[in-house]
Amino acid sequence: MSTNPELFPAIGSVVDQTQKLPVEAQTVEVTLDEERPVQEIESLCMRCEQQGVTRLLLTSIPYFREIIVMSFRCEHCGFSNNEVQSAGSIRPEGAVYTVRVLAREDLDRQIVKSNTCTVEIPEFELTIPPGRGQLTTIEGLIRDIIIDLGADQPLRRIESPAAYEKIESILSRCRDIVGDDEEEGADENATGEVKAPKRASEMDAPLQPFTIRLDDPAGNSFVEFVGSMADPKWNLRTYHRTREQNIALGLIAPDEPAPEASAEAQGGEQKEGEEQQGEPLLNENEEIFTFPGTCSSCGHPCNTNIKKVNIPYFKDVLIMSTNCDKCGYRDNEVKSGAAISPQGKRITLKVEDREDLSRDILKSESCGMSIPEIELVLQAGTLGGRFTTLEGILDQIYEELSDKVFASGDSRSDKDSFEQFLKKLKAVKNVEHPFTLILDDPLANSYLQNIYAPDPDPNMTIEMYDRTWEQNEELGLNDMKVEGYEADAQQPSAEGEKTESAKTDGSKDEAKSS
Repeated sequence: MSTNPELFPAIGSVVDQTQKLPVEAQTVEVTLDEERPVQEIESLCMRCEQQGVTRLLLTSIPYFREIIVMSFRCEHCGFSNNEVQSAGSIRPEGAVYTVRVLAREDLDRQIVKSNTCTVEIPEFELTIPPGRGQLTTIEGLIRDIIIDLGADQPLRRIESPAAYEKIESILSRCRDIVGDDEEEGADENATGEVKAPKRASEMDAPLQPFTIRLDDPAGNSFVEFVGSMADPKWNLRTYHRTREQNIALGLIAPDEPAPEASAEAQGGEQKEGEEQQGEPLLNENEEIFTFPGTCSSCGHPCNTNIKKVNIPYFKDVLIMSTNCDKCGYRDNEVKSGAAISPQGKRITLKVEDREDLSRDILKSESCGMSIPEIELVLQAGTLGGRFTTLEGILDQIYEELSDKVFASGDSRSDKDSFEQFLKKLKAVKNVEHPFTLILDDPLANSYLQNIYAPDPDPNMTIEMYDRTWEQNEELGLNDMKVEGYEADAQQPSAEGEKTESAKTDGSKDEAKSS
């Protein structure tokens, strides 16, 4: 056991320490001097069954956590392998890292991929399932894809031409990224000196932008950001694991009941007791309505589920969810389930810490949203109706804006200015400084949770105002009449009868004169 208090030094300090040692002393057996950074262990080669060498490096990645880098090489047959394992515990939440590769220097970003991580490249329609852990770069990941997919291409060309063409289109796009005109057919197990390929970041060829997404339920993967976590090309989103993911990670047994189930059962028994005592339930809107429809993406039949929900200290709302089993299209929206308010509502919230990000927010489709500190203004109708948290809606705004702007062909100056705006938006999303959130809804169908309810919230002000004629006209309220319309309906009929009688009298007079 090492007596060094810093068991996992930063990777930069490991490099400095290694450079100070003579070449023959940079690696050492595990039982010898513990001050040397890389440890060597003799281990069996699974290919030729001779003795090879496994090197272990215990290090930590800045802004991430501790990892163990393992490298094996057999001098007898030339077989080599490397792997990365997390040295920390499983994180309480899963993590999704998203990086948009817009320039060749982005290919040098470091990637830590754990054995539970799924890698996606949406532009290539490519998904890499969980496998062995890796410490590499985006360029290294692309080269691994070329080697792994290209290995069986000659066989696929004969057995399955359709699969061959599909995979070849992915390989050609990957080769354009790393700048390889020829196939990466070099045998990784070949002996002798292997010529290192030219780094893709040093090439002058144009780069087609693409996106790398790492989804790790264990939260032990990482993608390097540039400068700080406000990097506009880099985004991190955490999420709560599902029961299936917890089972796959070994956190719960497959036959172990979910803790929510027992709580719901106890709650159900309590509700039954309340009903027996004759007390009405607080939430009577438990029924879910299903309406058949057509998927707007693929045109196949799909169902839309609608549920009425009562929000405390607000009103009833309708939550609508659509999920297509054919193409995977999903959509959800929230609409008001109550009458139109006679006045509009303006909600102003002073956000001072991360606790405010957990507030529930209902943004209706008629609501506009603004953050004056970063000059962000969302017009009514943007994002539709949403029932989420403040953190969730800021994440969605960031993803929507970054997807559309980075995918567009605007000039470099426009992209640079928008990258600065996205940095400000990410700083707001992380509450690096206080900011003001304003919700303006002419129909008063939006809601922001008051965490001090029923007492007033010191950081939130709610202002009711009279709508202008233009707002009523835009909402179609000027021509809407829901009371006293019977008299208006009878008035045109009476006028019609007078006109008909006048025509009849006129015809009689003409007959008499003739």
